[in-house]
Amino acid sequence: MPERDLFANFERMRREMDELFGDVFERALGPRHRGGFSPAVDVFYEGDPPRAVVHAELAGIDPDEIGLEIEGRELVIAGHRRPSDAEGRVYQQLEIDFGPFRRTIPLGADVVADEAKASYRDGILRIELPLVVQQPRSRSVPIEVGRPEADQQSQRAGPDAPAR
Repeated sequence: MPERDLFANFERMRREMDELFGDVFERALGPRHRGGFSPAVDVFYEGDPPRAVVHAELAGIDPDEIGLEIEGRELVIAGHRRPSDAEGRVYQQLEIDFGPFRRTIPLGADVVADEAKASYRDGILRIELPLVVQQPRSRSVPIEVGRPEADQQSQRAGPDAPAR
């Protein structure tokens, strides 16, 4: 029997539940208050030199409204999507979330924060974070060769001491 991913359709189901019950709650509670959103992200590792790459879906957001911080093994993306100018419009459907957002993305490796690069194209923010290159932890250890006992005593006594 093939394995099934029990959570594969969870997000779709959540959205359908929101659609199903959302209208009931919105009508009962009045206008919906939007408190921001959480952008979708992809995180992967590639390249030579190795680096973590994060893609964040931020369509319609002015790049000047986006801030990036690296805190240890976490990347923090924060910003604000402004609502479109709605004057004179009557909406049939409104699904594009707006407002402030803050997303913390855990990284699976140490990164060189000072060498991070970011670019924004077609609504996708791409952040490249070079990985810290680990130095090999093994090293050669020299072995001292012990001298015969008589040799060691004459060394301690000094060069002018009489030999026994």
